[in-house]
Amino acid sequence: MATDRWGDMRLFAETASTGSLSAAGRKLGLSPAAASARLKKLETALRAKLLDRTTRHLRLTEEGRLYLAHCEVALQSIHEVEALLREGQGMVQGKVRISASTDFGRQVLDRWLDMFASLHPGVRVALTLTDSVSNLHQDNVDLAIRFGQPESSALVARRLAPNCRVLCASPDYLERHGTPRTPEALAGHRFIVLVTAAGPLNEFHFARGGETWQHTVPMADAWETNDGGLVRAWTLSGRGIARKTIWDAAEDVRCGRLRILLPEYVAKEPGVYAIRHATQYMVPRVRALLDFLVEQFAQEAERMRDIWPGER
Repeated sequence: MATDRWGDMRLFAETASTGSLSAAGRKLGLSPAAASARLKKLETALRAKLLDRTTRHLRLTEEGRLYLAHCEVALQSIHEVEALLREGQGMVQGKVRISASTDFGRQVLDRWLDMFASLHPGVRVALTLTDSVSNLHQDNVDLAIRFGQPESSALVARRLAPNCRVLCASPDYLERHGTPRTPEALAGHRFIVLVTAAGPLNEFHFARGGETWQHTVPMADAWETNDGGLVRAWTLSGRGIARKTIWDAAEDVRCGRLRILLPEYVAKEPGVYAIRHATQYMVPRVRALLDFLVEQFAQEAERMRDIWPGER
């Protein structure tokens, strides 16, 4: 790749990130006129308009969004190679960027990352928590922990552990409203529903002995939020029944704060995966973190047998 094209890509990516061509130019040591000329030259070379610009606004075109996604992958790859050369053979240091769901991140992953940092004092952590399925092609993360395997061939997935989703409620809620013994008995109960960018997660699936069931929670009657941590808080306070991964619920169940409902009806699900970009180099800190997570998930899966004797 020519040096000027590399610089043009950096300028374009910075412009998209800051929303300002002049600000991006200043960051790269370019005057506003020079930055504008370089961007125009890039658009001419690509034969595509990347940005719609007015005196007050800047917006990516469809071609710009496509080019940005590939620019960020290329820039990140070069960054990782440079970091690898700087760090040297086997040195675990620098910032590792991770993405995970909110409840799992707060209840489990935060504690594990503290343990990892104590083993590798030169590592710094950037943790992004979200309950929506983010665009990993564009996100600036080294590893994403996801409950389910991605479909994109541009991503590499490493299975960390099995997973299941269970219905949970507090002892207080069950004392007041009764404990459902079958999926049909869920009708009339109160529910707490997590809402993501893709919509509410209000369809529950069950299986037992070759039979399957589905229960859809009427959203008009549900407590709803886009924050998995708030789902946990509401469930613990007895507001209703919530559906959670066994990894999110395990400690609360083990301590008696929550109870698992309909355990014999739990349907099979994909496992927990560590996901990364296929084009990224595995620098030492990322490889060390992945190895550490594999070990922690294995230990926790074994420990979880006291509350969930299911698939391993």
